[in-house]
Amino acid sequence: QVQLVESGGGLVQAGGSLRLSCAASGDSFRMYTMAWFRQGPGKEREFLAAVFWTGTGTYYADSVKGRFTISRDNARNAVYLQMNSLKPEDTAVYYCAAKKFGPLSTTLYDYWGQGTQVTVSS
Repeated sequence: QVQLVESGGGLVQAGGSLRLSCAASGDSFRMYTMAWFRQGPGKEREFLAAVFWTGTGTYYADSVKGRFTISRDNARNAVYLQMNSLKPEDTAVYYCAAKKFGPLSTTLYDYWGQGTQVTVSS
């Protein structure tokens, strides 16, 4: 079992950047495929990006490809989401998620953090 805590959210102007962090504790982090999701007001939860547990592959939703970058640091038990060229429609609560030995997938994650709010002003 792994516990996840997101940080780094906040208020940013359109066109700006933010870097979200997700700190993991508990089970061995390096065994988990990690992902980022978001849920905007009145919207369903949306997959954004995933990084394979081996660290050798990533996968992005089309909506963020080229603007967002997922990375992991197994030495720090952390996964990051670098977000550039932010738009007002990126406003949402952002969550990290984990699945032990999981594939690069948009679904079926077992562990979730509490989320961090990102607000992009126009």
